[in-house]
Amino acid sequence: MKQAPVSIALAAALMTLAGGANAEAGKTDFKFGGYIKADVMFSDYSNGAPDSGYLSRQFYVPGTIYGKAGNGEQVVDFHARESRFNFKTTTDLDGHTLSGFIELDFMTHTDGDERVSNSYSPRIRHAFVSYDNWTMGQTWTTFQNPGALPENLDFVGAADGTPFVRQTLLRYTDGGFQFAIENPETTVSGSEVKENGSLVGYASGKDRIVGGSGMLPDMVARYNFKTEGGASFSVAAIGRQLTLEKLNIDDTVLGYGASFSGVIPVGQDDIRFTATWGEGLGRYLGLNFANAAMIDADGNLDTIGSYGGFISYRHWWNDKWRSSFTVSGMSVDNDVDITGSNINKDAYSGYVNLLYSPSKPLTFGVEYMYATNSKENGDDGDLNRVIFSAKYVL
Repeated sequence: MKQAPVSIALAAALMTLAGGANAEAGKTDFKFGGYIKADVMFSDYSNGAPDSGYLSRQFYVPGTIYGKAGNGEQVVDFHARESRFNFKTTTDLDGHTLSGFIELDFMTHTDGDERVSNSYSPRIRHAFVSYDNWTMGQTWTTFQNPGALPENLDFVGAADGTPFVRQTLLRYTDGGFQFAIENPETTVSGSEVKENGSLVGYASGKDRIVGGSGMLPDMVARYNFKTEGGASFSVAAIGRQLTLEKLNIDDTVLGYGASFSGVIPVGQDDIRFTATWGEGLGRYLGLNFANAAMIDADGNLDTIGSYGGFISYRHWWNDKWRSSFTVSGMSVDNDVDITGSNINKDAYSGYVNLLYSPSKPLTFGVEYMYATNSKENGDDGDLNRVIFSAKYVL
């Protein structure tokens, strides 16, 4: 790590949204990081594979594996899109700690293609500034414990059983306690109502309406703690104002939920888990497999209940070889009398892998995963995938 003079410290702080008003009060440590990761994925979709570049061809997203009729079922994908780059600064300001962090990768975009250059735009994963106990910017939601995620080769791993959101927030941390207000976004199960080709309103249905309104942020509280045996746990609770104000709909309802997660050492091995439940969780669980609310016959919002979890056991065969065994799933309490039956019901997945690290920064691995999703009407889709990966941590 290097010490930067004032001019470089100011530039570094600006690059990470840290600002530079008082940077001259101290010196700044700065560090570059990230990793390079190449994936080769052999996939078998029970109902026909999605088109090239589609999201579920990059990683497992619950609700996207029902396939495309007319396409072949078996496909292979090569990509290095998960590779990422980050930059961090830390400044001592007369006993106060100011830090900034920004990280980019190349996932989720469909702006590139596989014909010639395989070029894909970078996207922001994290961009935040911290000052002592305060954090502001885009990072993991406080409702999620990323430290409990299993060591899988799939980009998320156990996607259907874990909270997984990055968004802009303001968070205060005091020891093991964290309190945050975070970006709100309401997703509602409903369909457009048209007359003579013009949109006149919304009603109950299977489609997704994004509210994008409401005056209250999502509010999250979390407590992290450890035991004398080295186990670490996290308990989180969330409260949300779910709001839809569009054309003929103007209603608000309360959403809430809780999540418990942890990592338990078992000798050299460990057990990782997360269990989550809520009413109106919506996008917070399973990569928005279910919506947060639905529109009833009176044009009011009713919350949709959902729950899920995963458990993963990581075993070290020796100091270079290890494996993780993971099962994950979630279920949704839909009211099909309101939403109709063509809507996501449940999702389950399982993973087993073998990883080899000849040196600490370098890992080669192979993973088999199976996922199945179903709808209330009985439709389902299955995904079998074998992933080969090479990863070098910078």
